[in-house]
Amino acid sequence: MTEGGVRVLVVDDERPIRRFLRASLDAHGYTVLEASTAKEALAAVAEGRPDLVLLDLGLPDLDGVEVTRRLREWTRIPIIVLSVRDGEATKVEVLDAGADDYLTKPFFMGELLARIRVTLRRAAAPADEPVLEVGALRVDWARRQVSVGENAIVLTPTEYDLLRALAQYAGKVLTHRQLLREVWGAAYEPETHLLQVNVSNLRRKIEPDPSRPSYVLTEVGVGYRLRAE
Repeated sequence: MTEGGVRVLVVDDERPIRRFLRASLDAHGYTVLEASTAKEALAAVAEGRPDLVLLDLGLPDLDGVEVTRRLREWTRIPIIVLSVRDGEATKVEVLDAGADDYLTKPFFMGELLARIRVTLRRAAAPADEPVLEVGALRVDWARRQVSVGENAIVLTPTEYDLLRALAQYAGKVLTHRQLLREVWGAAYEPETHLLQVNVSNLRRKIEPDPSRPSYVLTEVGVGYRLRAE
């Protein structure tokens, strides 16, 4: 992954810090998203699909430790905490909550950039996961490659996450609420229309006949399941 293709979400309630990080990250080719509250941060991760989060702990509406816990309920997106809190107990709590790294403010930008590179490399390392094959559908999870027969399929990040969630429980029914929580987070559990739209888009790309799906099957009134070979 090149820096130019990497989207970093900066979560901090202090505008000067967000401006500083935006300018510094922009200069190194990163695409920067911003959030000033926990609510904005959780929504930005669900909707914007950043590749990495830089998270301050002292947010006005929710502590950053709890934000980390909530994100870890449904996503493995890399999280680097940036905080003035330098106590060992705080660092342990943050890392136990699921953060990937912790950097105490003030910090040198060179060190932060190095931490970002290391964290992204670790996140991108190929996992030892089997290739999914169902009929002509083939998904290579390590390479994030999807194909149907000889045709490579390009999925959006959300469509890919939806297919992955279904594949983890292939052959089993996942309710609408389970899928919404897995892919978008707990705050989106009521948004069944969002799920229906993305399932429709996914089917349009992978199904031989989207009107008569053979891979992503509907369990009427309950949810969806991925056909097991």
